[in-house]
Amino acid sequence: MEQRPQSANERAGQAGAGDGFDEDAARLRTWYKDVTGEALTREETIGLLGGRPDGINNYGLNRRARLTRVLQILSIVRKYDILHGLTPTTMRIMLEELGPTFVKAGQILSMRSEILPESFCRELSKLRTEVEPMSREVMLRTLRAEYDTPLEEIFDAIDDVPLGSASVAQVHKARLVTGEDVAIKIQRPNVRQTMSQDISIMRSIAKRATHVMRDDQFLDIRSVVEELWQSFREETDFLVEARSLDEFRRNNANCVFITCPKPFMGLCTQHVVVMDYIEGIPISHVDELRDEGYDLEEIGIKLVDNYASQMLDDGFFHADPHPGNLVIADGKIAYLDLGIMGRLSSHDRNAVSEMVFAVGDMDTPRLKDGLLRFSVSTDLGSIDHAQLLADLDAVMQEYGTATLAELDLGRFLNAIITLARRNNIELPSSVTMMGRSLVTLEGTVGSLLANESIVGILANHIRSQVSMRDAAKQEAQTLARETRLATHSLLKAASQASLAMNMLTRGQLRVNMDIPGSDDPIADFSHAFDRLTMGIVIAGLFIGSSVIYYSGIKPLLFGVPVLGFVGFVVAFAMGLRLVIEIMREGKR
Repeated sequence: MEQRPQSANERAGQAGAGDGFDEDAARLRTWYKDVTGEALTREETIGLLGGRPDGINNYGLNRRARLTRVLQILSIVRKYDILHGLTPTTMRIMLEELGPTFVKAGQILSMRSEILPESFCRELSKLRTEVEPMSREVMLRTLRAEYDTPLEEIFDAIDDVPLGSASVAQVHKARLVTGEDVAIKIQRPNVRQTMSQDISIMRSIAKRATHVMRDDQFLDIRSVVEELWQSFREETDFLVEARSLDEFRRNNANCVFITCPKPFMGLCTQHVVVMDYIEGIPISHVDELRDEGYDLEEIGIKLVDNYASQMLDDGFFHADPHPGNLVIADGKIAYLDLGIMGRLSSHDRNAVSEMVFAVGDMDTPRLKDGLLRFSVSTDLGSIDHAQLLADLDAVMQEYGTATLAELDLGRFLNAIITLARRNNIELPSSVTMMGRSLVTLEGTVGSLLANESIVGILANHIRSQVSMRDAAKQEAQTLARETRLATHSLLKAASQASLAMNMLTRGQLRVNMDIPGSDDPIADFSHAFDRLTMGIVIAGLFIGSSVIYYSGIKPLLFGVPVLGFVGFVVAFAMGLRLVIEIMREGKR
C-alpha cells in the first residue's frame, strides 16, 4: 500500500514550527485581545489554541495545526476587509475560499433569513457544490487505503472522470469484477480533520465573541455552528450513509415510484460508499422530461406526497432534497445522495400534523399548542401565552389569508421559528432541519407544480392516512392524555390548597403580586393612594376655606378672611402640582 500523502494542515504545521510559530502565536493573541478586550491565556484557549471541545476528541487535532489554521482564516478574512462590511457576493466568494466547512456553514445560513437579509440568503444559495476533483492518483491511493484486498480484485474498471466532485467527496462510475455497474463515493483525504478543526475554531470564536457582541442574531450564529457540527458528524461517516440507503429502501419498498441506490454493505467503509449506479434525467431538466412523455405535475405531486410519508409516517426523511439529488429513472423518482437525513419522533410527527391543520383552519390556539409540543425546554411556565398568541395572530394575518397555492412556505416557517425564539421556546434541531428541508423541496418542485402547493399536498396526505378508526383512536388517546393531565392538576391544586390553609392558620401566608406593566405593584398602589389622599386634602382645604370666607372671620385681607385666603392659596398650589405630575406621567 502506498504511503498516505501529507495533508495541507500537516505541511502547514511543519512550516510553522520554531520561531515562526511563536511569532504567529503572539500575533494571534494580540489580535484576539484587540477584538475582545481580554487576554488569551493558556487556560482560556480550550478549543481555540489547545485542548479539545466536547465531541471533537477523535479527529487528530493538535494545538500547532489549529493555530496555523486560525492564522490562515484571519488572512483570508482581512483580505476581504470584513470589518468594513461585506456585500452578498464578496461574502459568498470569501466562504468558498475559506474551504468546505465554511461553504457548508454558508449553505445553512442561506436558509436562515431570520439571521441574514434576504439578498445575502439568495447569494449564499449559489455556493458552489462542484469543486476541483482529486487526481486519479489521489483517488486510487485513497481507495487502496480503505481495502486490504487489491483494488483489481474488487473493481474491473473505474472511470477517470468523476460524475460529481463536491467539497467532501467525489463520485466515480465503476464496474465490479462481478459485472455490476456501481457508483463509488470517495471521501477526500483528511477532510474530517480539516472540517473538525474548522468547526472547533468556529465554536470557540462564537462562544467568546458573545462577551463583546450581545446580540440575539449572534446567538443564532452559535446555533448554526452546532447544527454544522451535527451535520459534519453524520455527513463524513459514510457508514451512516450506507445504512441510511438500506433503511430508506426498506421504508419505500412498497412505493412503486420511489427508489434509491442499493448499497454494497461489504464494500462500504467510513470513507467510501459503493452503491448501485442509477442513470436518469435530472428532475430540473423539465424540457427533457416532457420530451420523454412524463407528466411534470404528477411527478411533483408524487414527490411531495412521498416526502410527507417520509416525515409523518416513517419519521425518517431526506434532509436535502435539492434538484441535484433527484433524477427520474425508468418511471421512478430516485434519490441519489442520502448523506444528510432527518428523524422525527412520533411525538414530533403528531405535532407537525396538528400545525398543518391549524394553518389550514387559521386556528391560532391550535397552532400554539402544536408549537409548544415541539419545545425541548422544561420550563414552559415562564412563557407569556398572551404574547405568544398575539405573535401567532400576526403571523396568521400575514400568511393565513393566502391560499395554499400562494403561501410562501419559506417565509412562513422562518416567521414561526423567529417568534418561537423570541418567546423563549427552544426548538429541537430536527424541527429546524425539517423546515429547511421543506423550503428546499418547495424550490425543487416549483417548476413542476403550477396549481398545487406542498402545504396543500401535505394536508391531503394527512387526511388520506387517517381512517375513521385511526381518528377515533387518536381522539381517545388525546382524551386520555388530557384527562390524565387534568387529574394530576386537580390533585396538585388540592395539595397546594391544603398547604395554603395550613400557612394561613399559622400566619405564614404571603401574597406575591405580579401585575403586567408594573415592576413594583405595591409601590404603584401606594403612589395611587397617596394621590387619592392628596386629592381629599385639597378638596377639604377648598371646602374649609369657603366656609371661613362666608363666615367673615377676622382679620380680613382685601375683604377676605386671612385664614380662608391662605387655605385657598395652599389648595390651589397643591392642586396645580398634582395636575402637573399627572400630565407628566401620562406623557411618559
